[in-house]
Amino acid sequence: MIDDDLTEKIIGAAHTVLWTLKPGLDEKLYERALVIELSKKGLRCDAQKQFPVHYDGHHIGTLVPDLIVEGRVIVDAKVVSTFNDSHLAQMLGYLNITALKTALLLNFKHAKLQIKRVSN
Repeated sequence: MIDDDLTEKIIGAAHTVLWTLKPGLDEKLYERALVIELSKKGLRCDAQKQFPVHYDGHHIGTLVPDLIVEGRVIVDAKVVSTFNDSHLAQMLGYLNITALKTALLLNFKHAKLQIKRVSN
């Protein structure tokens, strides 16, 4: 899989965040803690980076993924019962707009981190 080493480091950081904070908090709290943990591992993390979206030559809006790690992997922190098709579709859309190849959905809802890798 593309970016395996990097995604494993991200997943390890997410595990640390979940073990420390425990489940049940707001997504943004996990996202902010993940930025800190990734930085401790020496990984560059862009939070809320903006990407212009165009259609038929017209600017129609801006895409703002949660995190971009090392300019290569989109990371989206969730607190949901389980991932569904709309979460996967959203990540595919993000990958298409950003031209990146790999995204990680991380679910902090339960005591065990739920992970979904999405590739374009």
